[in-house]
Amino acid sequence: MLNKPIKINSKPLVLDACSWTVAAGFPSPAADYTQQRIDLNNHLIRNKDATYLFRVKGDSMIDAGIYENDILLVDRSINPKHNHIILAQLNNEFTVKKLYRKGGVIKLIAENSIYPPQLIKKEDDLIAWGVVTYNLHKLC
Repeated sequence: MLNKPIKINSKPLVLDACSWTVAAGFPSPAADYTQQRIDLNNHLIRNKDATYLFRVKGDSMIDAGIYENDILLVDRSINPKHNHIILAQLNNEFTVKKLYRKGGVIKLIAENSIYPPQLIKKEDDLIAWGVVTYNLHKLC
């Protein structure tokens, strides 16, 4: 379940970027300086006119690292493919799920084992609204 879309603001959002990489293992000494600035809009958004933000409600995608209150960037200009995580409109309700599409069979797959896959039937009204490109997950 998701809230309604929020349109992307096209003003640049620029942050300093460090010239060194960060080890995910043991810390290493590194110089404390920045080398360049990164515009997050350019980094995160491929097509600003087709990109929207959605806030997540629910726990059906936790095994994909998508949690309650995360903010998803959804690009409507990307053609949804098998195994993409998509924002779908199923029978007039928004949901985020992994798309299964093989041999004429379409399913929406939750990434939480307590939810069964949802087989899409002919009578279902399914719109693949867009493809999730990024998840903004707050860590603290």
